[in-house]
Amino acid sequence: MAEPSPSSLTLRPIGVIHTPHRDPARTPIQPIYADGIEGQVEVLPQYADGLRDLDGFSHVFLIYWLHLAKGARLLVKPFLDDTPRGVFSTRAPHRPNPIGMSLVRLSRCAGNILHVEDVDMLDGTPLLDIKPHIPQMDLRTDVRCGWMDDVDQRRAEKLGRRMPPEVTDHT
Repeated sequence: MAEPSPSSLTLRPIGVIHTPHRDPARTPIQPIYADGIEGQVEVLPQYADGLRDLDGFSHVFLIYWLHLAKGARLLVKPFLDDTPRGVFSTRAPHRPNPIGMSLVRLSRCAGNILHVEDVDMLDGTPLLDIKPHIPQMDLRTDVRCGWMDDVDQRRAEKLGRRMPPEVTDHT
């Protein structure tokens, strides 16, 4: 198999995400489990002009570096399953490139600060990018969810976890 090119990349944070979450073990694992939890996205001043026109969007994707993730693993045990799965079929943080992505509600923009809700990342998380959620471009109705299609509320409860009602009906 050929090596991808370039062999190394340099990413620079464009800001930092501030949330009430300081303990990884007590942090929600996805935005749907963080409903209503507020946070702020502080964009560095040199990138503030890039926020122009963002205030018209209700939701944005935050792309960030999972700065406290320790060690990549190719097989992980997902939150809602007890079977080891390939890391690329999960949203587990232990990835070769620990990049996270969350869809959050954008409450308002105030200068270089975005006020957001449904935050599931740790306080101090380095922000790499922001992208608007555009339903006409992001929504897919003919989806399959791999092994997640077999995860239901009963199975999640057996593992000692709860799924939000809207997650259990993703068909």
